[in-house]
Amino acid sequence: MSVWTLARRASRMNPSILREIMKLAERPGVKSMAGGLPSPETFPVEAIRQACNTVLSQHPKEALQYASSEGFGPLREWVAASLAAGGARVSPDQVIITTGSQQGLDLVGKALIDPGAPVGVEAPTYLGALQAFMPYEPTFANLVCDADGPLPESIASLPQRAPGTRYLYLLPNFQNPTGGQIGHVRRDAIVAAAQRAGVPVVEDNPYGDLWFDHAPPASMLSRWPEGTVYLGSFSKVLTPGFRLGFLVAPRDVYTKLLCAKQSADLHTPGFNQRVVYEVVRNGFLDAHVPTIRARYREQRDAMAAALRAHMPEGTTWQEPRGGMFFWVRLPEGFDTLPLLETAVEAGVAFVPGAPFYVADPDVRTMRLSFVTLSSAEIADAVAVLGRVLAEAAPTRSLAEARR
Repeated sequence: MSVWTLARRASRMNPSILREIMKLAERPGVKSMAGGLPSPETFPVEAIRQACNTVLSQHPKEALQYASSEGFGPLREWVAASLAAGGARVSPDQVIITTGSQQGLDLVGKALIDPGAPVGVEAPTYLGALQAFMPYEPTFANLVCDADGPLPESIASLPQRAPGTRYLYLLPNFQNPTGGQIGHVRRDAIVAAAQRAGVPVVEDNPYGDLWFDHAPPASMLSRWPEGTVYLGSFSKVLTPGFRLGFLVAPRDVYTKLLCAKQSADLHTPGFNQRVVYEVVRNGFLDAHVPTIRARYREQRDAMAAALRAHMPEGTTWQEPRGGMFFWVRLPEGFDTLPLLETAVEAGVAFVPGAPFYVADPDVRTMRLSFVTLSSAEIADAVAVLGRVLAEAAPTRSLAEARR
């Protein structure tokens, strides 16, 4: 018998299904469309190598010492200037450098959620955010969504159906898992509804720079600065291995978020911050990010073509205008969770859609990532997935699947 007594919140800490799926996807010979991993072909290895050498030769003692909890001052200034260029009014003293934007989600939960407090989330939404919030014992209020994002009336109804909602958690740009984008008009309507309801916004934007044809509309932060906590990341445009993100917060919550940061890890590694600043400070991303967009656009197009060629009749998806994911909905009768093991045995992996919902999951959905495989590999992987689906098609759909 164990002598340990776990906290009540520990019962809400469960292994990520995504991590378990990644273990399946790591089997030899499996072409994975599962992980939300940036393509390692986009990592600027030489630029980072040079930046490491510069930091260690010019500021070695400072880079290897403890640092401030807020983050490296010049990097915070760079973040504020970058967001200001997009129309947001941000001061460097509103910026906290975080250990990945995932830590930002944890800090928000720690500072803003009480047990039983509602949090408004899209249906579906990012599983990692749900896991970050869950230990703080919230309830979740689903926001009804369409292809353009959350419906304003669903937000307006929160005071009646979920009184005391602490915030809306939104991913306006190329959402994980759906790849969807909230348009300009809908963003205005969402902010207006949130203001009337008295519910602030946590805006998570890890994919916003990965647009293919047109830059996204202005942020929620630029529309409602005093009512928005904004989360950003360097993982998708530089390297995820440095675990470097940032948050921007109104001054009335900034101090508490900073206290939560101090108690979590004191500060994000100063060496990593200085290296990233050395890379980005002279405009490197202006040339580098377009190469990522071009690569991902080509892979997006390859997956779109493969889906049209191999998915069962009645399958639907929305072609993403940026980001890393397709959200696929199979015909009636399919359940993607039990299909995963069969797919892995056939040599492909995907993420079933059900875990991205807090209630009433759509079991016919799946998330497919298109950025870690070549165009040829995508074509092969989707063809294999199509064969798996055809063999597993429910009886009433089999004739349609064979047409």
